[in-house]
Amino acid sequence: DSGARPADTARADSARATRPAAGARRPATRIEFDGIRQRLTLLQTGLDVQAVAPSPDGRQLLLTAGAAGQSNLWLWPLDELATAEPVARQLTSTAGGKADAQWSADGREVWFRENGRPQAVTVESRAVRPVQVAAEMEVDFAREKDVVFGQAWGWLRDHFYDEKFHGADWDAVRARVAPHVAASRTPDELRRVLGLMVGELNASHLGVNGPGGGPPSTGRLGVRFDRAAFERDGALRVTEVIPLGPAALAGVRVGEALAAVEGTPVRAGTNLDSLLAYTGGRRVSLTLAGAGGARREVAVRPVSTQAEKGLLYRAWVESRRAYVEQASGGRLGYVHMPDMSAGSLAQLYADLDAENLGKQGVVVDLRNNNGGFVNAYALDVFARRPYLTMRIRGDEPASARAQLGQRALERPTVLVVNQHSLSDAEDFTEGYRALKLGKVVGEPTAGWIIYTWNVPMLDGSVLRLPRQRVTGADGTDMELKPRPVDVSVKRPIGEWYSARDSQLDAAVRELLATIQ
Repeated sequence: DSGARPADTARADSARATRPAAGARRPATRIEFDGIRQRLTLLQTGLDVQAVAPSPDGRQLLLTAGAAGQSNLWLWPLDELATAEPVARQLTSTAGGKADAQWSADGREVWFRENGRPQAVTVESRAVRPVQVAAEMEVDFAREKDVVFGQAWGWLRDHFYDEKFHGADWDAVRARVAPHVAASRTPDELRRVLGLMVGELNASHLGVNGPGGGPPSTGRLGVRFDRAAFERDGALRVTEVIPLGPAALAGVRVGEALAAVEGTPVRAGTNLDSLLAYTGGRRVSLTLAGAGGARREVAVRPVSTQAEKGLLYRAWVESRRAYVEQASGGRLGYVHMPDMSAGSLAQLYADLDAENLGKQGVVVDLRNNNGGFVNAYALDVFARRPYLTMRIRGDEPASARAQLGQRALERPTVLVVNQHSLSDAEDFTEGYRALKLGKVVGEPTAGWIIYTWNVPMLDGSVLRLPRQRVTGADGTDMELKPRPVDVSVKRPIGEWYSARDSQLDAAVRELLATIQ
């Protein structure tokens, strides 16, 4: 006697009867779209979900999602009879990008790529292990280059946003380029030929780039050196210490010379980049020599080139903020966006802080902005108008939008652009003018206004493929048509090296004139 009750036995028999036989194919899933709006449930995961994969038993969702600026894998329960509120369970906690996550057939593991490398994680223990993959491949470049050429030419033939190819005879271009492709001996030569081919379209957002990879990572100290002193006697004498950089945090002073790195003397022929190669995030000892020859040791933690550029950029932004503050007599604030990425949008929100909200108006600077995709979100901050005021007893009145947590400046603005304001920055400029938010000051934008895709090709090269036309508020095509300005100001040659910024001067004058 097994001790099983009749009901238990019946359920077990039923389960066996409905379980597919070994080797049998599962029936295809069919989605009933009729009435789906009434049946759907929105999952409030609190994550920026990028991809979803249901588990084999249908009880969990595998989420590839972003949180705190990192991409990881999460599980979301789908048990409708559970008494506890569902919560996302994190599977991975590493900094690398995740892609192509999928379940194993038994649902016990999840397979995924992290930074291009295959990995597996056990669902129960969350233990991550690398998947060992070995492969050898011989490539016949003579055949491969013909395939890559055909891919690039064909993608543009079928998907380039202008079916007239900006007046180019695309079939004739292929015939003219083919002999040069045949003569290419290396992948780099092939990409140069393909670059000349796409140049025949005379459009923006085009190009052929090689597979990923780059030079060795070099640590950066966050300083500038005296060029004249280096050319005269090879001395690396500090002329500027970047705020919040490694050198600034270590107390390096202007006027000191870098005498040694980790005990290795720095002389006229020393390659500083070699001494700092692969030192990002590591402790490095520097020997500094003062004007009187006295030496001292400091410890720094170098940062990446990208991080140092970010520090230089923030220092420049603060200098422009101070410039507008002085030029306007403290009446105007200032914000700048270097691109139209999600990170820059978040920084814009942070920069529109209490200091800017306390000003009578704000100068919005998009000079040298190289584009992205968030122009509509950024415009909303400046386009929203107040309609209610709320006040807690004893406090100052405040806009209802801000009180309720909505991003809104609700102050007059002026926009500054130049010929290096590209792509989505130009979309922002068009929207700013169409919505009549204020005057545009500076130089007409670049006229690089198509929406583009990156398409991988057989050899790992990436083709930039402009597929989506962008038209202005009046319906005209914006590609190759720079966005105009209301007040034209071109900075004189050499002004970048002086304390003056004539474009900001004009922007301040125009904005002050509107709020007097």
